[in-house]
Amino acid sequence: MDKQNIIYGKNSIIEAILSGERQINKILISKSTHCDSKTQEIINLARSKGIIFQFVPKEKFTLYSEYPHQGVIAQISPVKYKDLDEFLDDNNEFKSVVILDGVEDPHNVGAIIRTAVCAGYDAVILPSRRNAQVNATVEKSSAGAINHIAIIQVNSLSSTIEKLKKHNYWIIAADAQGKDNYFDIDYCNMSFALIMGGEETGVSKNNLNKSDFIVKIPMLRNFNSLNVSNAASAIIYESVRQKLQTKKDSV
Repeated sequence: MDKQNIIYGKNSIIEAILSGERQINKILISKSTHCDSKTQEIINLARSKGIIFQFVPKEKFTLYSEYPHQGVIAQISPVKYKDLDEFLDDNNEFKSVVILDGVEDPHNVGAIIRTAVCAGYDAVILPSRRNAQVNATVEKSSAGAINHIAIIQVNSLSSTIEKLKKHNYWIIAADAQGKDNYFDIDYCNMSFALIMGGEETGVSKNNLNKSDFIVKIPMLRNFNSLNVSNAASAIIYESVRQKLQTKKDSV
């Protein structure tokens, strides 16, 4: 466990929440921990700040046995998340973003961020729940790319999609049962958000219903599907190919 990506000890966690200088992904509280005044203060502060906290079996804390954790660990992000409204207020002509909907493997999250950076995308949006958060594994898998793109954490993907639409974004969801092939969409001359779903669950039905396009990657053999990070790479680089071709044609 990377010591730089956790805060341990009740007083340290309280100070970290109050200062607001560290982005806290989640607070883990051992079920065997006595709920004293400090623990209760952490719970109250987490609720007031909208920080996720979770009671976990004491066995979970064997990962942190080398630290004097007092039964409470705060998992922190190696990056500062960007505010969605601030991002939307930055009026570039057209923007491209990736939305992760339930991608639970941090290696996949890191790989998608790395691809998005290489392709010149502007942001990666991920929900605060039921999705891998940016941690040391994501940072390593992205090869440091997390420092070169806006990472936005939101409480509700549904409301985020609605907000993107109000800012003239087209919503494109990837799904194996999609109506259109991914290369039949015109990615040029518009702002768009590409939704990639979880490894087992795919894009949620609610978010599919909110999408303007649902695209698939054609499979030439009767095989399940591509890994989500591979699928994201294929679609992202099709949008890059189209933009480069458009630029070439305009010369």
